[in-house]
Amino acid sequence: MRHAHPWLRFFCATTLAALAAIASAQDYPSRPITLIVPFPPGGVADNVARPVSQALGKQLGQPLVIENKQGAGGGIGMAQVAKAKPDGYTLLLALSSISIIPEADKILGRAPMFQLEQFVPIARFTADPVVLAVRADAPWKTYAEFAAFARANPRKVNYGSSGNYGTMHVPMEMLGAAIGAKFTHVPFTGAAPAVVALLGGTLDAVATGPSTVVQHVNAGKLRVLANWGAERHSALPDVPTLRELGVAVEFAQWAGLFAPAATPESVVAMLRKAARDAQDDAAFKQAFVTLQTPLAYLDAPAFRAYWDADAKKMVEAVQRIGKVE
Repeated sequence: MRHAHPWLRFFCATTLAALAAIASAQDYPSRPITLIVPFPPGGVADNVARPVSQALGKQLGQPLVIENKQGAGGGIGMAQVAKAKPDGYTLLLALSSISIIPEADKILGRAPMFQLEQFVPIARFTADPVVLAVRADAPWKTYAEFAAFARANPRKVNYGSSGNYGTMHVPMEMLGAAIGAKFTHVPFTGAAPAVVALLGGTLDAVATGPSTVVQHVNAGKLRVLANWGAERHSALPDVPTLRELGVAVEFAQWAGLFAPAATPESVVAMLRKAARDAQDDAAFKQAFVTLQTPLAYLDAPAFRAYWDADAKKMVEAVQRIGKVE
């Protein structure tokens, strides 16, 4: 090989690398898998990741170890997976904010942390509408009272989010634009810290996934005034949708599993099968009943189509919000 033609050396090297990748993919998984959750514990992504990691670990015969990698509205953890070795051993449990961050970076005039093309979708697990939550002792008993106050008192209502342009920021700005109200936005590192601040009295409202507030509603600490869904939520059947209330705004905070884009097809197929088979796991199903978050499973092709359409809406919303620091 020492005196071989450079082209032949290149061909042999690439062939050996390809064969090694195939052999590695055939052994997959032979060790624990890291599941990056780009938000702190206790938020929507983390709530979904825990039963997903258990069920997929059972199906794949290797543990999925959750690593909470928060910061930049989820961007830090997402970027880590985008750049990870595409061997199926680093996966991402992301929310719909994955579609927002590259556009937000562009608007802020900085190099995007990642591009959507750097990921391959595996499965969508949930697609909850966000809900508008206030404290039980808030002066607003209904959405109409909240909206009237917000319109009459620009910037007086402050709300928390999981970070600029995240899945708690965008829906509130969509609502404000639709009803002619201006709110004050207070970004946090995730949904859980924002809900804690709401409970503690430093915030007036949050728009978040039902799973992060339902237990506080049941405990009489929070009240939910509206939901951004196409229909009422099973965990909060008395809460009207914004469309019912005459506001033409919808927003779903979905959660899905992703791998780096160049992950071998055989590995992607195994992960898709594990996600499909998880639907039949009793503990997996019960976990979502306990979370009061309905399963909304989509396999990769349907998830890809849904993601493309949703990303288009998210980009338009971010462009409407414009530059925020």
